[in-house]
Amino acid sequence: MPKQFDLIVWDWDGTLADSTGMITHAILKAAEQVGLPAISARAASNIIGLGLRESIHALYGDIPAEQAQALASQYSANYYAGEHEIPLFEGAAETITALNKQGFKLAVATGKGRRGLNSALEHCGLGNFFHATRTVDECFSKPHPQMLDELMDHLVVMPERTLMIGDTSYDLHMAQNAGVSAIGVTYGAQAAEQWQHLNPIAQFNDFSSLSGWLLENA
Repeated sequence: MPKQFDLIVWDWDGTLADSTGMITHAILKAAEQVGLPAISARAASNIIGLGLRESIHALYGDIPAEQAQALASQYSANYYAGEHEIPLFEGAAETITALNKQGFKLAVATGKGRRGLNSALEHCGLGNFFHATRTVDECFSKPHPQMLDELMDHLVVMPERTLMIGDTSYDLHMAQNAGVSAIGVTYGAQAAEQWQHLNPIAQFNDFSSLSGWLLENA
């Protein structure tokens, strides 16, 4: 069967890495540590995928700059204290390896910072399988299309031959803004009802099903 796509772009947290719970805990703990009002775990997980500055604004609005900076610093400390304990979803490493062997160009577009992504790639040993990556340190936060636009330009792939895979409305809205197809997954940060209106070409409830579809149909 001919390939539908030449480039597959992955979100990281909640799509390849099983990090939603750890990120949520780091946010909730940081808010408590700096004396900000408590938020729900659902609210905290719902902003996963945004850049840190955008996440803080989404949760607390226009709080004073010093409070925002304190929250960002404490969150980063909490996150980096446990980042090496974050696993990939079962089957993720094997799937990336198999897609690479099949000749797909692979990339990452993430709301993580560059330090965090580089550390994660080094820890999981998959860095050499991705042809390019973009983080919120180099680009506008999702859902702005800059990450996808730059990846397609760099790898010389047209939008109609590009697929974005993510677990949040930010990922799928970014894909829509860039004119590329998208797949949504429900095993990460957001439930399907939060992004189904963005018309993904498919959705999957577990990584195994996603992997099977990609290896057969992408």
